[in-house]
Amino acid sequence: MPFFTQVGEVPRKRHTVFRQPDGTLFWEELIGEDGFSGDTSLLYHRNPPSALTSIEAVTTTDEELVPNNPIRPLHLTPHDLPAKGDAVLDRVLLLGNDDVRISYAVATTDSTFYKNSVGDELAYVESGSGVFESTFGRLEVNEGDYVIVPTSTIHRWVVPDGIELRLYFVQATGHIDPPQRYLSPRGQFLEGTPYCELDIRRPTELVLGEGENVPVVVRTRTGLSRHVHQHHPLDVVGWHGGMYPWSFNIDDFEPITGRLHQPPPMHQILEAPGFVMCNFVPRLLDYHPEAVPIPPFHSNVDSDEVLFYAKGTANTRRGTAVGLGSITVHPAGFIHGPHPGNVERTLGAKRAEEYQVMVDTHRPLLISAAALRCSDPDYVYTWSAPQDQRPEENEHGA
Repeated sequence: MPFFTQVGEVPRKRHTVFRQPDGTLFWEELIGEDGFSGDTSLLYHRNPPSALTSIEAVTTTDEELVPNNPIRPLHLTPHDLPAKGDAVLDRVLLLGNDDVRISYAVATTDSTFYKNSVGDELAYVESGSGVFESTFGRLEVNEGDYVIVPTSTIHRWVVPDGIELRLYFVQATGHIDPPQRYLSPRGQFLEGTPYCELDIRRPTELVLGEGENVPVVVRTRTGLSRHVHQHHPLDVVGWHGGMYPWSFNIDDFEPITGRLHQPPPMHQILEAPGFVMCNFVPRLLDYHPEAVPIPPFHSNVDSDEVLFYAKGTANTRRGTAVGLGSITVHPAGFIHGPHPGNVERTLGAKRAEEYQVMVDTHRPLLISAAALRCSDPDYVYTWSAPQDQRPEENEHGA
């Protein structure tokens, strides 16, 4: 994030002598982006953070991805996938390419400690509650939260007994940041942006883990490994800097509306190398007296579009099986838009009541075997249904 934060005990100046009560030195860990020319943070450990007792290979579930060929739109129902428990080891890969991996997990137990050394991760909390614990401290998470996890942050998901924490993961191969156009040259959110610093939550309470021989699963570009740390990796007594986990809630996004249709960039929340993210939230619909208040048929010629239907209604998809928890994939090369009858149904509507999380990729997405198992084979034909609404029959008297 573009602003400095300090938590816990830190020395007066960085890279200076900082002693523990027994007289030994605290151990500095400098974590930074872009060869330490970007955002950095300094963490102060009670023990050396690189002391390992073993390194092991990790056998993963099937992560093979295949081309979407023949090209077709997809409707995925991840709620139909079996829930296994661990948000790290049991998350299910659905879609991906060299820039992004999209996964789904139903966490019912505390997860394994995890470090993604490939890129930042975003988790959207579809439902449930829990705690995100990391070397930077703790963040409470609840329905509707976005949690952005910087590259190489050791963390885990803590789930209360009896809770299902449903998480939608978007993993980058670079850094996930607010759109540059939202920020001043010094990194402050500008006036008129749909969210700002007041909406962002950061760790303010350290975890201070205890114990030895703690396993941490590490993702690299070649797969997963397990590093067993001699000392607990969450033994940090303080840190300062501008690189750390942060979160905000989808309800804190202030939608930009207009008299006529507003394109997806008006709904953007984040950007990363190879993709952008938007969300659609409850809002006033277009208020020109002759406005068509839902998107036209469109073809984003440079992107595959992925929509996660998190909450509320999806007026453009009425008449199909798309519902809460659905994921639609509309690839470049496929023209998509409202399903039959929905344009007439929505004429005169004043509000949208939806929560949708969108990923637009810059390169084609590949598909996993799990995605194919929860895919609706008839979705591609749902635009071929007869037009079942005449103008005088729309729901709003238009």
